Amino acid sequence: MTRSAFEIGSAAITPRSARPRVLFLAFYFPPAQSSACVRTWNMAKYLARLGWEVTVVTPDPYVWRNADIAERVTLELRQEGIARISTGLKWRCLSPDHLRCWNDGFGWVLGGLCRNVARRMGIDRAFGWTKEVMRACSGLTRDDVDVILATGDPFSAFMLAKRLSDKLQRPYILDYRDPWPTHDETVPFRRLAVRRLEQDLIAGAKSVIAISGSLLRCSPEIDGKLHVVTNGFDPEEMARVRAKAFGHFAIVYAGTFSPPKRTLAPLLAALKRLREKPVSESVKWLFHYYGPQGDYVHDEAKHFGLTERLVVHGRVTRAEALSAIRGAGVTIVITSVLEEKAVADRGIVTGKLFDALGLRVPVLLIGPSQSDAEAIINTSGLVHLVSASNTDGIAGFLEAVLSGESPKEQNPEAYAWPHLIQKLDAILCQAMSLAGDTSTI
Repeated sequence: MTRSAFEIGSAAITPRSARPRVLFLAFYFPPAQSSACVRTWNMAKYLARLGWEVTVVTPDPYVWRNADIAERVTLELRQEGIARISTGLKWRCLSPDHLRCWNDGFGWVLGGLCRNVARRMGIDRAFGWTKEVMRACSGLTRDDVDVILATGDPFSAFMLAKRLSDKLQRPYILDYRDPWPTHDETVPFRRLAVRRLEQDLIAGAKSVIAISGSLLRCSPEIDGKLHVVTNGFDPEEMARVRAKAFGHFAIVYAGTFSPPKRTLAPLLAALKRLREKPVSESVKWLFHYYGPQGDYVHDEAKHFGLTERLVVHGRVTRAEALSAIRGAGVTIVITSVLEEKAVADRGIVTGKLFDALGLRVPVLLIGPSQSDAEAIINTSGLVHLVSASNTDGIAGFLEAVLSGESPKEQNPEAYAWPHLIQKLDAILCQAMSLAGDTSTI
């Protein structure tokens, strides 16, 4: 492949060298504003620092409705020596909240029809990325790549990894940030087809990575292949964060909600109870929400009679959200409020938890008991886990923090990316070794 086909970092792509080469398929990648970008950026950054030649395949920045400054990201890629292959993206109407598309008038009606058909047929919302990636990577040869790493969702990336693996005769690895979803309205035969597709892709992969051990269903095709590489934090990014001066005790939630699994009601019920505690009279506290669902949060707060304790900041940059978390008295993370303890729910360990760990801020984690998060809590400290149904437990923890008691720090550095990347590096090298290519290891 010629150099001009890439956006090159400081280290140019040259004919085969001693440095191993990873082709990284990452739909969500800076400058897109998505929590998934934290993981993908740090994977690329710290693999490059370990000596890998990293080439990221990702949609062109112009497709995103909300994006950071593209020029700044390009400069950071250059500084880290990371190459990027930018692609087009068709069928953006399948994800209109995140992607630029015609979403007014008849465009909204037509897009809604397309989304309904896609859900019923089990079609991935990044369906239109597949041909664009294959076109953008058409000039790649076997000598340009040693191993392929694909992260999902969206899970079109996994299908692309298989197709590129077949084309280039190089091994591929799958990285699960979320379980592969099956919508209730998906027609049964398509549900079965999607499940079989996932099984086939796992069977063909040299390794499968997940952010937690419970995230994936146990199945024969994954035996011996599954490795856990959790989410984490970048200590360099955290060192740049300056605390927001609230002037009072701030209870901060930064992110989104997805009813019925992730809702605000359990927290607000506890805040209502907290308001009646003696400590609430002596310490001023407010609940601050950072995210795009301000109307939902306001309506819920009104229902609980807490609007005077609420401050809605709306959608903000990641830098602003991190500043708020660092200045908070406690930050809130919610994984699931559902009572049933599905394996997938126990495996949800959101990236927001690791931001708080990196900033050394006390965390109230609302989620199911006996979850994978407990191992992280035991290692890192700083986090208190309470189930959504335990209103007294939530209120009691907040009362204790208001009174100056909070979880103690233990070893949060275990979840810093310079540490986590060592395991990812070993997994990639193992895949190359199993594929019979050890020339660059």
